[in-house]
Amino acid sequence: MEPDLTTEPHLPFIRIHKNGRVERLSGNDIKPASLNPQNDVVSKDVMYSSDHNLSVRMFLPNKSTKLDTAGNNKIPLLIYFHGGAYIIQSPFSPVYHNYLTEVVKTANCLAVSVQYRLAPKHPVPAAYDDSWSAIQWIFSHSDDWINEYADFDRVFIAGDSAGANISHHMGIRAGKEKLSPTIKGIVMVHPGFWGKEPIDEHDVQDGEVRNKIAYIWENIVSPNSVDGVNDPWFNVVGSGSDVSEMGCEKVLVAVAGKDVFWRQGLAYAAKLEKSQWKGSVEVIEEEEEGHCFHLHNHNSQNASKLMQKFLEFIIS
Repeated sequence: MEPDLTTEPHLPFIRIHKNGRVERLSGNDIKPASLNPQNDVVSKDVMYSSDHNLSVRMFLPNKSTKLDTAGNNKIPLLIYFHGGAYIIQSPFSPVYHNYLTEVVKTANCLAVSVQYRLAPKHPVPAAYDDSWSAIQWIFSHSDDWINEYADFDRVFIAGDSAGANISHHMGIRAGKEKLSPTIKGIVMVHPGFWGKEPIDEHDVQDGEVRNKIAYIWENIVSPNSVDGVNDPWFNVVGSGSDVSEMGCEKVLVAVAGKDVFWRQGLAYAAKLEKSQWKGSVEVIEEEEEGHCFHLHNHNSQNASKLMQKFLEFIIS
């Protein structure tokens, strides 16, 4: 076997071999979609970009397929962006398939989970470009489930980690480009925002941890960034980025006290609240939890609490 160019402590997600081959160390498993109800939810995959061979996975409560067709079957539309440091995972992985199934069953919504191109083969901004293309495809009513079930007066965007970062940027672009219909709300769970310097005295001070995150961003995710992790794609809080054009009515930010992105998430919510944006921002904080804890233990008390807040945000 060819030796890899990096050591495990620097790259927990992938190995890059001398011939350029990328070996992803997790997030490779695929769970098939099914029109046979699983946990009272049906799912299907639909291609939205033939140019890049990208699809969305759609989730629909099975009971929705049995409702009448006189306009009483419209349910909220949730557009979801997965996490994975822009490097791993997909809407088809078991962790995201199972999570979105639970969200759809609980919130009674139509969810569209978006596949986007991954680094290092496709560095940033490919993920953002693909995500916006997916939103445009969804808003073009190109699918029968969207046409029949999606209530475009109740459109929500959500994501975790890198997907939460993407959700922020999609909200800003929706505001700048006057997306119509408008986005009602955005949920950002443990958003992946960062910067060269700690945001405050409680932010991560460990130089090794900060260097590791910088290494991944600057060498794998976005090697063309002019200012490293201070790139406005990543450093949303401290880069001077204007958040006042956020194109939605409300934002929910979830943070975890044992997550490296904890203080950045809180600072982001504070920045949004102090800006000229006219919407409302809410924060839910779990002090004793780590990054994306809810994806790995859906039945824990704190995961259930987060799911309930997610539900309330969508139906209120």
